[in-house]
Amino acid sequence: MSAMSLAPGPADPPGTSRSTSATIQPNILRYLVVVAEQRGVDLRPLLKQMALDETVMRSAALRVSYRQGSAVIRRALELTRDQHLGLKVGAAQHLTAWGLLGFALMADDTLRHAIETGVKYQNLSGAMVVWSAGAGEEDDAFVLRADLPDPAMDPAVAAFLSEEAFASVVTLSRLAVDPAFAPRAVEFSFPRPRQRDLYDALFRCPVRFGAPTNRMVIDPAWARVRMPGRDPVSYASTLEALDAQMASRRDQQDLLEVLEISVAQGLPVVPSFGEQARRHATSERTLRRRLADCGTTYEALAEGVRRERVEQLLLRPELTLRDIARQAGFSDERALRRAVRRWHGISPVQLRERMRTDRLRG
Repeated sequence: MSAMSLAPGPADPPGTSRSTSATIQPNILRYLVVVAEQRGVDLRPLLKQMALDETVMRSAALRVSYRQGSAVIRRALELTRDQHLGLKVGAAQHLTAWGLLGFALMADDTLRHAIETGVKYQNLSGAMVVWSAGAGEEDDAFVLRADLPDPAMDPAVAAFLSEEAFASVVTLSRLAVDPAFAPRAVEFSFPRPRQRDLYDALFRCPVRFGAPTNRMVIDPAWARVRMPGRDPVSYASTLEALDAQMASRRDQQDLLEVLEISVAQGLPVVPSFGEQARRHATSERTLRRRLADCGTTYEALAEGVRRERVEQLLLRPELTLRDIARQAGFSDERALRRAVRRWHGISPVQLRERMRTDRLRG
């Protein structure tokens, strides 16, 4: 259901953020491409700019970073001008997109336990919120929460992710359990939209906006409903495979974080790939293969860290573009301008102004 929180924590060194690591399965992006295409918008050129062409997107091993996912979503919202795009992407999904985890949920015992299994293995599902679940305060209701990994994210992207999260849960519950499924209530933290008909039609329950958190309340009767495809043997064997995937994912995340920290601490000089291999007491070939298993390359990882550094430095008004170029490891201002235009489609000056405006609004 969700990738882990990728916002930098207090122990993260300056200049690095886990948002640059490619650790998220791009399920949302795959469905986003389909839904956008139905609205006459082709997102493939945008994906190609981010090295996510059609061949790559079809790879089961592909992982994208939180930053990549957010950028594609933001641009899709701009191009489609659809304020309810998240609802439509969530409603278009199927459990088969989640691979082994989807199979485990279908083979689980009850709807509540299936949701709890999804929360436990959320880092394998490809969504971009942080899930939690537990008993409610009234009538033994079951409550599912979807928190944002970064409270300061773009409000439009935040609304998309919240909508997509609950729309996918409701849609998949109806597909796997009963078409009549409906939660008791759904609450969103973003402000009430101008039109809410689509929310009422999709959720078939009271929907509240401007709530303290994003949450879905499920009646005990629905939580106890048996999964039609439950199979204890298949469920147990699938969990063994999921546990192995989780262990592998932790190793991958550790590698990416160590490399990101190394690059960030080395700026303005980016350590060579050979030097990184020596630091890890491994061959360049082995390190390259391990990064490929993570769905990325050293060049892409280093560029993500430099991009993060540039954006941090642009928020400091006392720094000139020459200062920023030097501290981020660019040869001159022209190289910096080319990089920022490639990342954002605007100049460094325009990006600085936009970031300052966004910060004041926040």
